Amino acid sequence: MVMEEARATPDSVVSEFEGTILRNEDPFSYFMLVAFEASGLIRFAALLFLWSVITLLDVFSYKNAALKLMTFVATVGLREPEIQSVARAVLPKFYMDDVSIDTWKVYSSCKKKVVVTRMPRVMVEMFAKEHLKADEVIGSELIVNRFGFVTGLTRESDIDQSVLSRVADLFVDRKPQIGLARPGKTISTTFLSLCEEHIHAPVPENYNHRNKHLELRPLPVIFHDGRLVKRPTPPTSLLILTWIPLGIILAAIRIFLGSVLPFWTTPYVSKILGGQVIVKGKPPQPPAAGNSGVLFVCTHRTLMDPVVLSYVLERSIPAVTYSISRLTEILSPIPTVRLTRVRDVDAAKIKQQLSKGDLVVCPEEGTTCREPFLLRFSGLFAELTDRIVPVAMNYRVGFFHATTARGWKGLDPIFFFMNPRPVYEVTFLNQLPVEATCSSGKRPHDVANYVQRILAATLGFECTNFTRRDKYRVLAGNDGTVSYLSFLDQLKKVVSTFEPFLH
Repeated sequence: MVMEEARATPDSVVSEFEGTILRNEDPFSYFMLVAFEASGLIRFAALLFLWSVITLLDVFSYKNAALKLMTFVATVGLREPEIQSVARAVLPKFYMDDVSIDTWKVYSSCKKKVVVTRMPRVMVEMFAKEHLKADEVIGSELIVNRFGFVTGLTRESDIDQSVLSRVADLFVDRKPQIGLARPGKTISTTFLSLCEEHIHAPVPENYNHRNKHLELRPLPVIFHDGRLVKRPTPPTSLLILTWIPLGIILAAIRIFLGSVLPFWTTPYVSKILGGQVIVKGKPPQPPAAGNSGVLFVCTHRTLMDPVVLSYVLERSIPAVTYSISRLTEILSPIPTVRLTRVRDVDAAKIKQQLSKGDLVVCPEEGTTCREPFLLRFSGLFAELTDRIVPVAMNYRVGFFHATTARGWKGLDPIFFFMNPRPVYEVTFLNQLPVEATCSSGKRPHDVANYVQRILAATLGFECTNFTRRDKYRVLAGNDGTVSYLSFLDQLKKVVSTFEPFLH
C-alpha cells in the first residue's frame, strides 16, 4: 500500500510563476516596488510614466521588449545587494498575497519543484526557495559591470529559448512529470513541451490531487519591510504619487498639533484631521499620591503605541524604549526612558520610573511585527511589579507602513501621519490577579508567556518564539544591534535617506 501511494505521488513539477503560482500575470507592480524601495520616488514616477508604452508593447505582442524596458528602468544604476535586499524583505509579502492556493496544492504535491519566471531571477529566488520550497528558479540574469552596478540589461537575448534549454538541462534523465502554466503563447509554451502532463491555470478547485499529504498553504511571511502597504498597480501608484505632497503637509500639521495641544483634545482633533482611536475595556485610574504606578504591558505595532495610550488616558505616561532615533525622542509628546539591553541596569531604571508613577513597556524586545503574530515577550517586566495591566494595541493604515528595519526609524512617525485615515485600536484588559504574577511564586517567563497568550487571544493573533534577532536577520541581514551615532553621523544618515529621492 505504501509503495502504491509512493508511485502515485508526482515526482516533479515545472511551474510558471506569473499568472500561475501568482494569480496576477503582470509583473509591472513588482518592478515598481523595486524602483520605490531600492531607489526612490523619481525612478518610481519614471517607471509609472512609461506604463502606457509598456502596455502598448504588450498589446502588439512585443512582450520581451516590454519586460526588458521594465527591467532597465527599475534596476539600472543600482547595486545588486540593493535589489537582493528588496527581494528578501519587501517582495515576499506581496507575492504571498497573490499566491493561487489551487495552483499551490498541485505544485506542493510534487517532490522536485522548479519555478520559471519572466522577471530577473534575483527578484524571485528567495521567495520561491524559502516559501514555495522550490529546488530551482529559472529567470533572466542581470548584468553587473566591473564597478558593481547593474546595467539594467540581462544576459539572455532570447528568453524563451533560454528557459527551454535550462529546464532541459535540469531533467536530463527523464521528463518533468507536471507542467503548470497559463494557456496561450507565453514562456511556458517552451517548457511545457518537455512535460508529461500539462495543467493550465487557473487550476480547477476540484482537481484530483494524487498526493494525499498536501501542504495547505506556503510558509507564511511573518516579517516584511518596505513603506508601501498596497501593491503599486498603475492606479494605486498614481494615487500614491498624488497623495505624497498632501500627506507630508498633513503629517506636519498632525505632529505639530499633537505636540502643543493638551491630551484631552486629541479625540476631537484626530477626527477633524481624519484619524480615529477606538477604545475598548476600562482603563485603570491614576495611582494615588505616594503609591507605585501601574505597568502597562502593550503589544508593539508602531512607535506610536505609547503615545496613543497616553492620549487615551489623557495624561502623559513615560515609555520604555530600546532603539528609537533621537529625532523620534525630540518629536515625542511623552517622556521616554532609553534602555541599554543590560538586564540589571534596565531593571533599575524601570523600578525607578514605577516608583514615580505609571509606565508603558512593549516586551517584544523593543521591535514590531506587522503581521498578526506576537514575538516572544521578555520576562523582565514580570520581575519588577505585580501591578500589570495588559493592553492590546493594533492599527490600520492605507498607504504607508509606520515601521522599518532597513530604513531610518526617525521617519516612522512621519509616515504614520502621512496616511489619510490612520486608525488605532486600544483594548484594556483587567489587571493581572496576584496569583498570576511573580508574587505568587510564578517564574517571570511563565508570566510573560501568559500575558502574551491573552493579548494574542484578544487580537486574534498567533504567539511565536521569534525574537528581534530573528526579524533583523530576515529583513536586514544583521542581528538588530543598534550603535548610537554622533550628531554628525546622524546628519549624514538623514542626507543618505533622502538622497535616492533626489536622483
